[in-house]
Amino acid sequence: MTILATKLGGVPGLLSAEQVATSADFLAGLQRPNGQLPWFDGGHCDPWNHVEVAMALTVAGRQDAARAAYRWLAATQLGDGSWFNYYRGDDVTDARLDTNVCAYVAAGLCHYLLATDDVDFVAEHFGVVERAIDFVLRWQLDDGTIRWSIDAAGRPEAYALLTGSSSIYHSLRCAITLGERLGSDHPAWVRAAERLGHAVAHHPGAFAPKNEFAMDWYYPVISGALTGEAGARRIRDGWERHVMTGYGVRCVSTNDWVTAAETAECVLALDAIGLTGEALELFEQTNRHRRDDGAYWTGLAYPERVIFPGDEVTSYTVAAVLLAADALTSSSGASGMFRHDAGVLVDVADVAEPDCVRLVGA
Repeated sequence: MTILATKLGGVPGLLSAEQVATSADFLAGLQRPNGQLPWFDGGHCDPWNHVEVAMALTVAGRQDAARAAYRWLAATQLGDGSWFNYYRGDDVTDARLDTNVCAYVAAGLCHYLLATDDVDFVAEHFGVVERAIDFVLRWQLDDGTIRWSIDAAGRPEAYALLTGSSSIYHSLRCAITLGERLGSDHPAWVRAAERLGHAVAHHPGAFAPKNEFAMDWYYPVISGALTGEAGARRIRDGWERHVMTGYGVRCVSTNDWVTAAETAECVLALDAIGLTGEALELFEQTNRHRRDDGAYWTGLAYPERVIFPGDEVTSYTVAAVLLAADALTSSSGASGMFRHDAGVLVDVADVAEPDCVRLVGA
């Protein structure tokens, strides 16, 4: 099978093709021989950020490295379809099972298929997606939300997280899209996505309160649960609280600590609802974090512009920037995966529970 060539060329005036290549080389250089992609050299790996880095490698033309990353996931998947939360090499350093972390393989393989049209590789790994999604959906609650994790002793947490459930909703849409492409229908996934999307869009009170975190602000928009005017309204309402004008997105609204990953992910949210000008302005601010070797400082604390934490650079930060660049330039076949009007992913209906009482104004 011919695999489509994908090569992100940068963002004119903001990020050059040479800089993209340097960042891709940085990410590829972190990959371990077994395909694992850690946060940084000698650091731990979690499957969600591992997938995000694989996605960035895909759009940067490093498909061999991306395939190795998905093979690592296939090799380490547990019998129930899950993965542990943190790995360092072959060792498990956190045995918690995070439902969002486990679901994201669907987004990664859907992204890979859209970018490369490599149906054979994705079909070979679709069983990994099926097992992962079936594991996640065991923890869906009566209100449509999904418990965020199961601890190392096997005890499920009683509550759901808005960011995690939003991301799971997006992963479900990706899984359904993969199934349609491969001729494998999963009606239970569709029903689960309908219920979850409704909860994310209309029932913020169903989730543990984490309003200070930027991800809780923009992830309902990235996921596609909030679209059009509803998505734009959410972005407008949280802008002053979460964005430091001229610097980027605060990771936590109570601190003037700007993180490049949150800034780049917010670019995806802005692009998703057609706010391209604002997205470009925000993308430019990630350059404050860029190093000559293609890495990005995780965060900068203002007004002193102190690198925090320590001298940390993280693979997921580089990945978020490259994915934002791809979305802004429509460089790859996967560039519209987060964009609401692109028609890339299967649309899922907004379906309330039978006893649902929608919040006033939601």
